Amino acid sequence: MTTILVTGGTGTLGRFVIERLRASGGHEVRELSRRSVQYPVDLLTGAGLADAVAGAEVIVHCATTPKGGADETAARHLIDAARAAGVRHLVYISIVGIDRVPLGYYRTKLQVERLIEESGLGFTILRATQFHELALTFARGLTKLPVALVPTGVRLQPVAVDEVAARLVALALGEPAGHAEELGGPEVLSLEALVRTYLRAVGKRRPVLGVRLPGRLFAALRAGGLLTPEHAVGEGTFGEFVGGAVGR
Repeated sequence: MTTILVTGGTGTLGRFVIERLRASGGHEVRELSRRSVQYPVDLLTGAGLADAVAGAEVIVHCATTPKGGADETAARHLIDAARAAGVRHLVYISIVGIDRVPLGYYRTKLQVERLIEESGLGFTILRATQFHELALTFARGLTKLPVALVPTGVRLQPVAVDEVAARLVALALGEPAGHAEELGGPEVLSLEALVRTYLRAVGKRRPVLGVRLPGRLFAALRAGGLLTPEHAVGEGTFGEFVGGAVGR
């Protein structure tokens, strides 16, 4: 029996990973989070981490926060505990474009990748595009006003979170692969198209006006920094997702 630990086990991605691991059978799956009943851990301080990692062979690291530098601190604690416990495989979920898009959160994610690469542990890093849930958050935010002002030229490639979970589980049950092939959603959508899809789904009418925004960030986004069209292997579309989400 393989013992697999999942950080961020109650999060958007982590809960799907845990469901799939448990459904696959033959594994002890440990859900690690600050709210976990069995393995309560604070990755930012390391409290509870040694006990949670003891005996684990594989760690799937899904926990994340946009707080400046926090992911790096958490990764250092996790790597130290994994080395001490003799973990053979650390699997990390990252984001497509973190080396192209100048965001502080992305710079931190890139540094976490480097920490894992230099850790001496067997590792697999999977970069995925934005989840449908995040794309929906963008759409809602952009349509709160009577007129939707949308940055022009910005494109996303949203992917279903359960499809990312399925890939992570397959990678976790295999051997360390270094940098795995990226995972992108099935379609590239402009923000304008994404907003219009959302408006149709919720039955709202809003004028949608494009606005060209300056700066390095939006230049990188217009250049396709968040995209991986050569790895458009996801199946669930944003339209299908948002149709189901607004009906709940």
